[in-house]
Amino acid sequence: MKLHTLACLGLAILPLASAPVLAQDTIKIGVIAALTGPFVNIGKPFEDGIKTYMKLHGDQVAGKKIQVIYRDDGGSNVEHSKRAAQELIGREKVDFLIGFSLTPSALAVAPVATQGKTPMIVMNAVTTGITSRSPYMLRTSMTMQQMTEPFGTWTAQNKIGNVFSLVTDYSTGHDAEAKFAKGLTESGGKIIGSSRIPLANPDYSPFVQRVKDAKPDAVFFFAPGAEDGAGMLKAYSDKGLDKAGIKFLGVGDMTSDSPTLEALGERALGAVTVLNYSTALDNEANKIFLKAYADANPGRPAPTFVTVAAYDTMGMIYETVRKLGGKVTGDAALKVLSNMKWNSPRGPISIDPKTRDIVQNMYIREVKKVNGKLVNQPIGVLKDVRPD
Repeated sequence: MKLHTLACLGLAILPLASAPVLAQDTIKIGVIAALTGPFVNIGKPFEDGIKTYMKLHGDQVAGKKIQVIYRDDGGSNVEHSKRAAQELIGREKVDFLIGFSLTPSALAVAPVATQGKTPMIVMNAVTTGITSRSPYMLRTSMTMQQMTEPFGTWTAQNKIGNVFSLVTDYSTGHDAEAKFAKGLTESGGKIIGSSRIPLANPDYSPFVQRVKDAKPDAVFFFAPGAEDGAGMLKAYSDKGLDKAGIKFLGVGDMTSDSPTLEALGERALGAVTVLNYSTALDNEANKIFLKAYADANPGRPAPTFVTVAAYDTMGMIYETVRKLGGKVTGDAALKVLSNMKWNSPRGPISIDPKTRDIVQNMYIREVKKVNGKLVNQPIGVLKDVRPD
């Protein structure tokens, strides 16, 4: 029987056996994530990915029981994130901390993980360089630079020379714009115009009209979530940018399988995005993952790159426990994790031991109709992209 505990922040978790037995026979994994609130679309896929891995591999490894303890921080409340980490390390004695929907959460927990000498694995927050904030922090998701700079290079190399940049007006949007522009211009392309969209309640129509008036080869778009991708692509189609021959370029979750492609239908056809995963990837690990995901999460939307990061994180933890023969300490686990190589549904991945950040493929994907269904079909592979 799985020891799978879901609790709200601040509520004590009652042990399922006496404390000495748990301490000896159980590996505890604390998950800090946005399980409610506006960022739940990032937090819930963590749970989906964890359930999927445990559905395939059970809840025991190297003679130890695996117990997962959840804490909901809402995604954006850094004090909740910090208190959750303190409680998980101090009271629950977790062996690993994982999750972290957004960068501020990861940064708030970094000193707590350092003090507790607890390996901390970031499964989403994409800000470049955050693993430097704690010698115990690793990342299994990606960085903004991994996506956008090589995408800019690919864009110029594929003769899409003049681009209008349209990003949400906050730090990550600025980072996405700068990295894309760097890759584009260093390969001979040009940013011929740019606009920044308010973070709250954006109306894309006037911005899309500016793009149309500028007559670029393409528009590069970044916003913080799939809902923004749907809104932007609707305005892009309604204003006739596709008919004007202006390509849509974006970061991968702008065309997520669900809800974006489902909501937009054929309006999304032809959109080109970059991401470290697509459900359409044709490899054995992805086929196994997709089948297990459907079995473990009936009724849930299609898995995302966040789901895969959680699935891979669990795999890396299981492998670490196995290599250590069940005798897990923070420093020993960190050493194994920092040199990890893994066969993921997204392709081969590894952790760079110097930065403790992830090296992985990035995929150029185009929305196409395959067997009557809209998919993000990979049309190019950027191999072994480093995080910096």
